[in-house]
Amino acid sequence: MKLLCTSLAALAIASAAPAAAQNAAPAAATADAAYPMTPQGAADWVAMVESEMGDFGVEYARVSWVNSTYITPDTDALAAKYGAQATEMSVRYANEAAKYAQVQGLDADVARKLDILRNGIVMPAPVRDGAATELNEIATSLNSQYGKGKGTLDGQEISGSDIEAEMGNLERTPDEYAEMWTSWHDNVGAPMRDDYLRMTAIANEGAKELGFADLGAMWRSNYDMDPDQFAAETERMWQEVKPLYMALHTYVRSKLNEKYGDAVQPASGPIRADLLGNMWAQEWGNIYPLVAPAGAGDIGYDLTELIEQKGLDEIQMVRTGEQFFSSLGFAPLPGTFWERSQFVKPRDREVVCHASAWDVDNVDDLRIKMCIKKNADDFVTIHHELGHNYYQRAYNKQDYLYLNGANDGFHEAIGDMVALSITPEYLVQIDMLQPNQVPGTDKDIGLLLRQAMDKVAFLPFGLMVDRYRWGLFDGSIPAGELNKGWNDLRLEYQGIVPPVERDETKFDAGAKYHVPGNVPYTRYFLARILQFQFFKAACDQAGWDGPLHRCSFYGNEEVGKNLNAMLEMGASKPWPDALEAFTGERQMSGEAMVEYFAPLKAWLDEQNAGKTEGW
Repeated sequence: MKLLCTSLAALAIASAAPAAAQNAAPAAATADAAYPMTPQGAADWVAMVESEMGDFGVEYARVSWVNSTYITPDTDALAAKYGAQATEMSVRYANEAAKYAQVQGLDADVARKLDILRNGIVMPAPVRDGAATELNEIATSLNSQYGKGKGTLDGQEISGSDIEAEMGNLERTPDEYAEMWTSWHDNVGAPMRDDYLRMTAIANEGAKELGFADLGAMWRSNYDMDPDQFAAETERMWQEVKPLYMALHTYVRSKLNEKYGDAVQPASGPIRADLLGNMWAQEWGNIYPLVAPAGAGDIGYDLTELIEQKGLDEIQMVRTGEQFFSSLGFAPLPGTFWERSQFVKPRDREVVCHASAWDVDNVDDLRIKMCIKKNADDFVTIHHELGHNYYQRAYNKQDYLYLNGANDGFHEAIGDMVALSITPEYLVQIDMLQPNQVPGTDKDIGLLLRQAMDKVAFLPFGLMVDRYRWGLFDGSIPAGELNKGWNDLRLEYQGIVPPVERDETKFDAGAKYHVPGNVPYTRYFLARILQFQFFKAACDQAGWDGPLHRCSFYGNEEVGKNLNAMLEMGASKPWPDALEAFTGERQMSGEAMVEYFAPLKAWLDEQNAGKTEGW
């Protein structure tokens, strides 16, 4: 799920690059005279940059909002124009920042902001004429193509949001799943192939001009550590949680084999990607009923059914999410949130339905953009997106360049941490579940398995999307093996394979929004790890005495106070400082996730006895 706010790095998540003023070229040309290469000159220059970006960022965010919620050739053209201006200025500022960073005796705050300026561009263009315009025209076109993408079901055209829902419909046949999977990847991904290669070549050239080995190294340098050290850290965390995934994969594969037979899903080897209830096989919760074992798998209630029974409409679902944050002591969302957000898919125009959270003015013009469906998945997604909004508001007093999360994984983890508190006990507290419907401890395996089908299943996908792009950027995945590289990594990390043969006329990675949208994806892997680390810290602060997976800190204002202390720091300090402020720890760790799922892991090992693990 995409985050968009108007700070330097965060705006770049949804666009090709951060915003900057179109008319700032004269100021940049005279920078040496107005802002000498001294500590004070550097500080004054940074202040100028923050002012320029703050002013233009609001305008750019509004253009981006209109383009995402009203896709037309005109809004595409406006978005491309503003994106080009943004890219040109951000690259110039990044190059200038690299020079000022060499000044001796810099204030620590100024030095940090210079690093953010240099490292924070997602898709940098080289300084040659026309590069920024070409880069942003391609980026805008790809975003528009994705938003208008269609697949087919039974030969009939079907929209992106609808095909996602149908992939989780258990009444569909394997042939229908294969048709939807193939049509979406062929219709959306394949046509992007040449444009994507051209766009990334331009951005890679820009990254090298900024002094990075390649664009992947530039992305990885945004984590307060050496790029190679960060890659090693993500691998360390993956190894901590990998045994959970391997056990889950083995168990789910056996259940799919029982359901469909050897001809569709063999009992050993990889899993067929379209059978997992999700277009990208990134979360498997939709097929929970297929894998839930008798006696252990029934969790006692269905959240989608509870939403229906309660009669919640789309806005009431969002109100329920807001209520959770209010219970922690956070102020209500502003009235403009309810007036300006997109909650449902408009009937009269094309929009980008992919859920996102926005802070348009860096004060309180908070919004979410969704095409909400009244189901459990979107109920959880709402909590996730609101986590972005409350984070954005918490740090809105920070300087412009600090208007972001401690790292991008933090931003994604906050709402997910809250969503972990959507426990049966919480549903009773908000009158969605009757006390006598709360499942007993005998249902814990079912509760954990349902949670793992999304949280654990996602882990390797969250890791490999960027590993794929890092490989493209550094050349270890050649352009002539664009599709092979993607499917090889999916097999290596996820243990899945496409339902049909794929060749190099395709671009299957392009069928995932975040790839053509140029959203770095490691943040989502970090968020899966961090949300459990945050959750355990919150439960400890709330004095919870019981299994971690049963904890809900709903209504605990002490937790809210401690959480806000971390959120309001924004990006002003290295992320270990922010992590320590809330959890007391300075290293991201999968240990809390392992603890959360420990009962399930023991149960899965029993179920998998005698079965071959891996592929």
